[in-house]
Amino acid sequence: MIRYLTAGESHGPGLTLILEGCPAGLAIDFDEINYELSRRQKGYGRGGRMKIERDKVIPQSGIRHGKTLGTPISFLINNRDWENWQDVMHSVNPMPDDLTGQKAKLAYDNTRPRPGHADLSGAIKFHHDDLRNVLERASARETAAKVALGAIAKQFLGQFGIEFGSHVVRIGSVELEGYDLSLSEIRERSEKSEVRCVDPATEEKMVAVIREAIVKKDSLGGVYEVLVDGLPVGLGGYSQADVRLDGKLAAAVMSIPSVKGVEVGMGFETARRHGSEVHDQIYYDKDGAKHSSKNKGGFYRKTNNAGGLEGGMTNGERLVIRAANKPISTLYQPLDTVDIKTKEAAVAIVERTDNCVTPAHCVVAEAVIALTLFDVFLDKFGHDNMDDIQAAWQRHIDFEI
Repeated sequence: MIRYLTAGESHGPGLTLILEGCPAGLAIDFDEINYELSRRQKGYGRGGRMKIERDKVIPQSGIRHGKTLGTPISFLINNRDWENWQDVMHSVNPMPDDLTGQKAKLAYDNTRPRPGHADLSGAIKFHHDDLRNVLERASARETAAKVALGAIAKQFLGQFGIEFGSHVVRIGSVELEGYDLSLSEIRERSEKSEVRCVDPATEEKMVAVIREAIVKKDSLGGVYEVLVDGLPVGLGGYSQADVRLDGKLAAAVMSIPSVKGVEVGMGFETARRHGSEVHDQIYYDKDGAKHSSKNKGGFYRKTNNAGGLEGGMTNGERLVIRAANKPISTLYQPLDTVDIKTKEAAVAIVERTDNCVTPAHCVVAEAVIALTLFDVFLDKFGHDNMDDIQAAWQRHIDFEI
């Protein structure tokens, strides 16, 4: 139902975003989009780039007087750092012959690929002998575009009582030992935390291990959790692989740079349990007093090991998705590599980088999950205008078996 594209290099003039398929009549809060962008820039362990950029969207099309037209929406996000990179990254002008110092290093010292990065594979794929032709687009700078587009999806879903939250459950060896909090409490605590952790004592330990990695000129990954409440039953499908919502969501989250694992609900733990310990038993309360999610018709569960998905579809319970991101591949104490021109042993190039991006990953994952849910929601309830969608959604909510 929706398609989106992003374009732009990390140190180019900016990012271009296009969203096609958004229904007409959706009110857009630009302050909320920019707030989401600011959330992405926060977190202990972020690098110097976050002190430079002040990401804000510049609307170009598809919105008039604050409401969507049903036509493609496009935005620009300017890169403030472009001012320092014009000689190296200009689209038209040739590279100046008189570059010296840091600019010369950025222009010419790009032949030593980083282990764990797209550098070498991208150079071989596109026949580049300058790794900057790869690393600029492979950079996670592109995730700013996804967050802006995801903010539109979240505003749409919010019209139907669908709410998001996220938090970090592990950084390095430090893990959150469990929690029992409402979604609003998770949001409130994680937004106040430097590492988006809901427990202050665990937060201190997470900050400490990141600080230790910074001293060692190393990096750390982690695990985070995205939660979505209020989803109606039946989003997604079971008849073909390409309509299964669990597959769509896993693909979306895995598309975020440095993600190496995704699980839903109990996830990998289900492989160690008996079926009687895993599956969420079904109960019925005709008055609906024991359930709160939309369109469950009195059916409810006492557990949510499935994480809100059964058979490729939403089941009305909270959606629970966890993802693991590996440590960033740029290290200030670089790893061994080979120079692609000389074929001699070398150490990897060093780009300005972060030490830990797990807290920021929460925000990006919320965005790509929102875009995926936006798509399947429109698939079920229509996609032309908000009035028709609202009516179709209400009919579904009112239905009982």
